[in-house]
Amino acid sequence: MTSSADSRPDTAAPARTGRRSLAVALLSGALGAAVALLASRQTWAEGSAEVAGGAFPLTATGSDVTGAPAALAIVGLASLVAVFAVRRAGRVLVAALLALCGAGTVAAALFGVADRAALDEKAAQVSGDASAAVTGLSHTSWPYAAAFGGALILTAGLLALWRGSRWPGMSARYERGAGVPRPRRAEGAAPAGPERPEDMWKALDRGEDPTGA
Repeated sequence: MTSSADSRPDTAAPARTGRRSLAVALLSGALGAAVALLASRQTWAEGSAEVAGGAFPLTATGSDVTGAPAALAIVGLASLVAVFAVRRAGRVLVAALLALCGAGTVAAALFGVADRAALDEKAAQVSGDASAAVTGLSHTSWPYAAAFGGALILTAGLLALWRGSRWPGMSARYERGAGVPRPRRAEGAAPAGPERPEDMWKALDRGEDPTGA
């Protein structure tokens, strides 16, 4: 005969696995969004433009090159929170959105690695020549940092798709008490019939004794 103590490890193991995947997803998603947002504010490209016979230094931040990583990181962070506010099919949809935000962040950051359009536009503005182009173009490693942040968001989304059904939700403690009957108003709290004051006055007006049987 198998005791209840022997069956506890079988039920505890999935719970521990679910908690670990939840912690990893939270850490990955939050850290990935922070890294992507930080990287988007840093310098991605450097160069110079010829102005009045001299070189004018130019820089382009990640948001100058593309605003996609920052925007997708914000949406991904909101999706990470929303995963715990929904259940079943809704959780799968939000987890898929989270994964797509991560993949989009990676793609946008990698496309911006060799971008020169942002600095060419700045060179044209500084020199006043629409055909001017940036010279001495170089790129920093911040686009790769943004891509790494997107990879972390993607990891969180894939974990949510894989293990999300075992994660608790924000409303779980309220749903557990949904079957508990609510306290009802005590019977007789608002008595009907001639015992109410207005009925007693009406009885007196009719010449009846409201205190009678």
